Amino acid sequence: MKPNRILGFGLAAAMLGSLASGAASAQEQRFVSVGTGGVTGVYYPVGGAICRLMNQNRRETGIRCSVESTGGSVFNVNAIKGGDLEFGVAQSDVQYNAFKGEGPFKEGGAHEKLRSVFSLHAEPLTVVARKDAGIASFDDLKGKRVNIGNPGSGQRALMDLLIASKGWTNADFAVASELAPAEQSAQLCDNNIDAFAYTVGHPAGAIQEATTTCDSVIVPVEGEVVDKLIADHPYYFKATIPGGMYRGTDSDVNTFGVGATVVTSADVPDDVVRAFVDAVFKDFDAFKALHPALANLTPESMVNQGNSAPMHPGAEAYYKEKGWLK
Repeated sequence: MKPNRILGFGLAAAMLGSLASGAASAQEQRFVSVGTGGVTGVYYPVGGAICRLMNQNRRETGIRCSVESTGGSVFNVNAIKGGDLEFGVAQSDVQYNAFKGEGPFKEGGAHEKLRSVFSLHAEPLTVVARKDAGIASFDDLKGKRVNIGNPGSGQRALMDLLIASKGWTNADFAVASELAPAEQSAQLCDNNIDAFAYTVGHPAGAIQEATTTCDSVIVPVEGEVVDKLIADHPYYFKATIPGGMYRGTDSDVNTFGVGATVVTSADVPDDVVRAFVDAVFKDFDAFKALHPALANLTPESMVNQGNSAPMHPGAEAYYKEKGWLK
């Protein structure tokens, strides 16, 4: 837990358990944080929306939720493992690799206490390039100035894998920058980079910014290497970014991607996780209306797809009661 947190889960009960019954509300006051991503992506507003829904019930649950902008998926999983976050949004591939101790988590070992809560929206790998950079496909990025993503982000983990699968290294780019999502659109339009890659749900503010501020296009990511990655990894799938969603890209763009998921730790109490999921699902239409990327979600898809770590018992019991869990 964070050192400045007022009362931890166990400490609150231990310190206040002997006080008079009139202090019950203080005894039950608990705090949870949700790690998200950059403020211009989808993770941050979605995490903030969940916390707002959860905080509407804080008088009943005694739980106050706060949202934190972070470095992204890998950071969130590691922070949950370290006890600095209770919940986090993470790409489906990051969830899988963290639980298995593979990919960027190989050195640190498997996060055996990682637990899934539910999945969210699809996140296609979105490559945006300056129109004058002469980039029509992913392979055209070779020799260009490309933002491959900040360390600790899911997009960086995916880009590292795709680059390696093509037999490239970062030296194959004129510049391989490590900008955070909030920086990349401005750097593109200031002509400091030729392109950036971003795994994000659509429509996304960062892509809107890049395509309206300067002449830019969305580049397809497809071919044999991508097909093999999809075939070899159950958490990748083909995706299409609809034409006309962004200025400068009138036709559908083929790519591939992952899904966004919400994860927690087995150490987080069942009633806290139950309160978290109940806040989302008890007024599900209101939740879906909070962001366009959530519009097509169903409870069944969120519960049964994209979750590779074991389901947290608090969430599992809730879903079984609703009849959603297969």
